[in-house]
Amino acid sequence: METVTVQITIDIDKELGLVTEGLLPAFKLIEDSLGVSISFRGDKIFIQGQKASVGKVEELIGELRKVNRQGYVLRGDDIKEAVRARSAAGGNGHETPLEELFTGHIEVPSRKRLIIPKTDAQRQYIEAIRTYDMVFGIGPAGTGKTYLAMAVAVSCLLKKEVNRIVLARPAVEAGERLGFLPGDIAEKVNPYLRPLYDALFDMMEAEKAMRLIEKGVIEVAPLAFMRGRTLNDAFVILDEAQNTTSEQMKMYLTRLGFNSKTVITGDVTQIDLPYGRVSGLIEAERVLKGIKDIKVVYFTEHDVVRHKLVQEILKAYERHEKRKTKA
Repeated sequence: METVTVQITIDIDKELGLVTEGLLPAFKLIEDSLGVSISFRGDKIFIQGQKASVGKVEELIGELRKVNRQGYVLRGDDIKEAVRARSAAGGNGHETPLEELFTGHIEVPSRKRLIIPKTDAQRQYIEAIRTYDMVFGIGPAGTGKTYLAMAVAVSCLLKKEVNRIVLARPAVEAGERLGFLPGDIAEKVNPYLRPLYDALFDMMEAEKAMRLIEKGVIEVAPLAFMRGRTLNDAFVILDEAQNTTSEQMKMYLTRLGFNSKTVITGDVTQIDLPYGRVSGLIEAERVLKGIKDIKVVYFTEHDVVRHKLVQEILKAYERHEKRKTKA
């Protein structure tokens, strides 16, 4: 294979907008992903490696320049996630131009400033939430289903597009028996709702979030508390929907009121319902098929943005399930 060296003249601070501490880790990941060697000398970047790989790096840097010209200040972590997602795609059609990913950002008052979709499915998911009043996000853990829905919800609240956020989750134990938990009803259900609080506190300062919770502007509640309610002017998120029963899912879907949105997220490979109970998420996916104003977005292991091992674990379990089915 032909090995080449390419020189690119670039003002890294102005044209890529990267701070120094984020620069080296981002380019180290590019080196590892594409099998090239990258070095810096003043305003020049030297890329050495096989011709095809060097060409991909040139293309990537060109895309980063284009994104920066549009006013998006990139961080090393943003580029690392984008490169990781592109590497996971493996050239199999899942690659998305960085410009499309970064222009789908969500503005929230968090330390991150901008929350940026890392994969094409995440970008489609954000667009769907903004466009449709009811969206299902179905896929494995670590694909950002709940996190991105929460980000859009907080953004809508701050823009006064809705008056409140309601976060719901079925109180189902994940294959464990915790027994009788101490405390009042709020303390008993709090462990089940902790993941929703974690995502919320990542979007805004904990003190501000708690004030909004105390005022009822943000409500975090078990799914059972939704019965009998009509939710108007609200952004409602149902998390871990694979653990709803058919009856619970029907009840939830009919709570939606005027000027409201709902996002239902779940992973149909991790159902914790008692044996023999039908998952409300699986049934709803089948029953609601064909309703044009409802959007379903599917995620795969290519969209996982956690530790790279998570993708490998998901693939391994998928192979294991296929072997069990054939046996």
